[in-house]
Amino acid sequence: MSSTLNNGLPISVGLDIGTSKICALVTSPDPTSNTLKILGIGIAESEGLNRGVVVNIEKTIRSIKKVIEQAEEQSGIKIKEVTVGIAGDHIEAIKTRGIIGISNSEQEITQNDVDRLLKDASKIAIPSERKILHVIPQDFIIDGQDGITDPIGMSGIRMEANVNIITGLKTAINNIYRCVERLDIKVKDVILEPIASSKSVLLDAEKEIGVAIVDIGGGTTDVAIFEEGVYRFTSVFALAGKHVTNDIRKVLGIVTNQAEKIKRDYGHCHGNSIMKDEVFMVPGIGGRKPMELQKSQLCEIIQPRMQELFEFALAEINRSGYANNLGAGIVVTGGTALLNGTEELAKEVFGMPVKIGIPTNLSYSGLAPEVSSPVYSTAVGLALNGIGDINSFEIEDLTNEVEIEEEAVVVEKTEKVVNEAVKESTVKNLFSKKSAKKEKTDKKGKSVTSTFSYIKNFIEEL
Repeated sequence: MSSTLNNGLPISVGLDIGTSKICALVTSPDPTSNTLKILGIGIAESEGLNRGVVVNIEKTIRSIKKVIEQAEEQSGIKIKEVTVGIAGDHIEAIKTRGIIGISNSEQEITQNDVDRLLKDASKIAIPSERKILHVIPQDFIIDGQDGITDPIGMSGIRMEANVNIITGLKTAINNIYRCVERLDIKVKDVILEPIASSKSVLLDAEKEIGVAIVDIGGGTTDVAIFEEGVYRFTSVFALAGKHVTNDIRKVLGIVTNQAEKIKRDYGHCHGNSIMKDEVFMVPGIGGRKPMELQKSQLCEIIQPRMQELFEFALAEINRSGYANNLGAGIVVTGGTALLNGTEELAKEVFGMPVKIGIPTNLSYSGLAPEVSSPVYSTAVGLALNGIGDINSFEIEDLTNEVEIEEEAVVVEKTEKVVNEAVKESTVKNLFSKKSAKKEKTDKKGKSVTSTFSYIKNFIEEL
């Protein structure tokens, strides 16, 4: 696979390996609108993971292979490289500080100095079974002046930084690499899933005034906090959508697949969201008769668990110390956010503004409508991370070449018309001379255009 399209734009594939689903998105930037174009989608039920961690290599590989094949078939692109997400309650954040001296003669801080500082800050003692995923600067201090977010170009002789270091278990990280690389696919990068999700659903203004994202997956819920445009806090806990499904399964005495379907089709997590209290049928097991159940009765099963989940998230937000700095409130995303009444219940628990987060900055062309759902928040964010700055790409100027090719086609068709309609040898000789002149010109030369114009005028005179 070429890593670029015919127009020179890069291809980025986001691979979301979750507890309940695995999703692959093939994407490319759309420079005409500075958005992301979705070229192909692959999604399937996840097997081999528990609470965001691979517990069965072979099952996970089969699930990944299935979605990769779907995405390849839909996009017509052979996938050779992916950006993968990672989650799980093994993720930990460590706060530390780094310090360096500025040694260049002009004492001007460069990107190289910032890189040296972050490298120095990451030289901390961590357990041997853990690995650093991200080193995220919180703020910089130059010669005692603090509160600096972008030090590049400033003058100074001493620079410090407060840094958040995100770590995860080596075995969990290595197993993700192993599953993907067994399919002859290169892992471009591994990104913490709440960071990826925030890239796709949060606006820069929200990150500036303070916002918390609560990403409810199948096995884990991720909480991330942004303030003053900086990633401030992260937490992952093992309470999520599958716990809601298990509650339904146990109370109604049905299998997991049936419980999941009932949750999606009839589930509400807030009583006020039920506009019409319909009755639906719960299938019987082993020849037993199906039973009737009302939406309000199902809500009584779902709501306590969802309320508990939001209370856990609120406790983490309070623990972060940023609870009073969230001017933009809470953004809830992930597949479980599709439950009816999620927004209403979350507002009651958090006591602040809440919205459901769906991927933004998607191109209207391609498969954007299919991924405009909280289900795809992480996958879209991973693809965006794989591309980098979506505003930095331009389509190669192929306009002149296209016009030349179109003119050459018209010349060829005109030549046939003239040969059939005009039999005089003098006309034939004149035409062949001009045609030969056209063939000898450079592909991008102006001679093609002049020959085209000549023939066009010649036909009009006939």
